[in-house]
Amino acid sequence: MTTSAELIEMSERRSAHNYHPLPVVIHEAHGAWVTDVEGKRYLDCLSGYSSLNFGHGHPKIIEAARNQLDNLTLTSRAFYHDQFAQFCAGLGDLTGKDLILPMNTGAEAVETAIKVARKWGYEVKGVEPDQANIIVMEGNFHGRTTTIVSFSTDPEAHDNFGPYTPGFRLVPYGSTEAIRQAVDPNTVAVLVEPIQGEAGVLVPPDGYLSEIRELCTAQGILMIADEVQSGLGRTGQTFACDYEGVVPDVYVLGKALGGGVVPVSAIAANRDVLGIIQPGQHGSTFGGNPLACAVGIAVIELLNTGEFQARAAKLGEVLHARLRELIGKGVVEVRGRGLWAGVDIDPELATGREVSKALMARSVLAKDTHGSTIRLAPPIVVSEEDLIWAVNQLADALYELTTA
Repeated sequence: MTTSAELIEMSERRSAHNYHPLPVVIHEAHGAWVTDVEGKRYLDCLSGYSSLNFGHGHPKIIEAARNQLDNLTLTSRAFYHDQFAQFCAGLGDLTGKDLILPMNTGAEAVETAIKVARKWGYEVKGVEPDQANIIVMEGNFHGRTTTIVSFSTDPEAHDNFGPYTPGFRLVPYGSTEAIRQAVDPNTVAVLVEPIQGEAGVLVPPDGYLSEIRELCTAQGILMIADEVQSGLGRTGQTFACDYEGVVPDVYVLGKALGGGVVPVSAIAANRDVLGIIQPGQHGSTFGGNPLACAVGIAVIELLNTGEFQARAAKLGEVLHARLRELIGKGVVEVRGRGLWAGVDIDPELATGREVSKALMARSVLAKDTHGSTIRLAPPIVVSEEDLIWAVNQLADALYELTTA
């Protein structure tokens, strides 16, 4: 049997180093637990950056994928297929929107939303050609395409990838006054994450999203909510925007929409916005393929029960209450909502990666971001006992670091 060390060495030698993985090689997974090639089990507290909200190998999702694999996997959008209508209708009903434009990855969906907003600005709002601007937030993470990194404030994502795409105005996250001051007659949209995940699970001030909604309506511009990580049950609601009763003009969805099986993303909007796209103006060979749609239908059906939203809310209370007990014991701050938490480690104690490695040694998989922050986002199917056990492992790891 090839060992973890051998597989890691081969991976490092033969692949580009665009990631810095923890030194574990996963072989199989079920529910909230994964097993490495040597047979050691770990509780997955990252969930593929919220792609695995329903856990590894959820029976309903796997059944849908297997059934579809036996019939049809790809036609391209040159033809209709028998899964497409139900997927679009189901996602439209879930979001309350008229139209769906399916793609594959979250970054593709964000790019799609940017294109739609610009085209809407020129053809509906009447912005002069090539003058449209979109207001975006400092600390954002919407993907790593050349357009998206053009307005990133993360040096690792941004630097040395220019020349950069113009047309974006950066403002501080959490300040609606900054957005108001940035709006001009050529502004077509505000693009915002309801919770900034990559930045450390930053939750904005109460009322922030409602104020953005009101401002966009008053100014005649689109509100685009990037719910790629925060959406589809993760925060205890179907969408993080639901906490303020806010409905954006455009939802950007991905990650969990593919059930941890295939990449599935989409934007959802009403006909007065998304209806401006005509044949040949945007597309993807794999976007909306039969396998993706079959998996997406299963995901939507799971969400329609409300079970996962309620479970994330209930377990989220347990998670955050237990994490708050660690403040002053190696933890500086805890943020988040539902089964999603950003935990700031005392930088004088350890880096986020050092704590993540200490957790891995205790059979818990988490990931660091921005120095001393770790993110916790276990699958929503995790048991309460396993969740408490995972936080106890964090407490023990911090205690060992404190007393070392």
